[in-house]
Amino acid sequence: MLKAILQSLGAGVVTIDYPAQPAQPPARFRGAPQVRPGSPFDALPPASVCPSGAITGGPGELRYAIDLARCLFCGRCALGSPEAAIEMGRTVELAARSRERLVIQVERDADGRAAELPALPSVEQVAERIRRTLGRSLHLRHLDSGSCNACDWELTALLNPVYDVRRLGIDFVASPRHADGLIVTGSVTRNLETAVRRTYEAVPEPRVVIAVGACAASGGIVPRSYASAGGVGEVLPVDVFIPGCPPRPEAIIFGILLAVGRLDERRR
Repeated sequence: MLKAILQSLGAGVVTIDYPAQPAQPPARFRGAPQVRPGSPFDALPPASVCPSGAITGGPGELRYAIDLARCLFCGRCALGSPEAAIEMGRTVELAARSRERLVIQVERDADGRAAELPALPSVEQVAERIRRTLGRSLHLRHLDSGSCNACDWELTALLNPVYDVRRLGIDFVASPRHADGLIVTGSVTRNLETAVRRTYEAVPEPRVVIAVGACAASGGIVPRSYASAGGVGEVLPVDVFIPGCPPRPEAIIFGILLAVGRLDERRR
């Protein structure tokens, strides 16, 4: 026991400075797919390469789109030569307040090149809100509506000494009646659809809903069917969508801070 205590004291502070400092994902981290500048439009990979159906359009068409809410960040669309038309970014701040903001729109310009239209929220747009948010509290009830548990593990990581989300005034509670909102993982299974609705109704107003991961944001690889209602947005009004499979803890922190801003708007 004494040896463990001495090792802990010698380790010093391990908590990251995010969001006060930029996120530093590992070298092998794969962010969202993005169009490599100057790539020919006809060099974009066909929709058939995407296992979750996140890509629409392709060669021979005028528009091309990548739905990050459905994207698994697997990197299959970026495979090939180093000069492939799609490359994987390294940004973790991808959360958005609507599904539309998560769709990357690409069009063919006059020279036949792929021109990406701005669709994602920029860090600068929310930087001031994040600074105002630090120090405010937000209590969330985690609700697993049918996940594979990958996103659940990332949520658990928020409570360890490395990320320590409680330093930002954010905590998870055991009862929805003590919460300011829900943070949901997984597609909504038919067996849990009623429980999801009742849990939401138990949260006092004003309340927020945060969808974490591709399955919660859109259904992911488990779209609407006899066994699944699809993404959380099919059942509840979602305030923030956090894409990824699973999203990194920094990405979840970013999304939660966006949700705090939405909560403040409703309180006003």
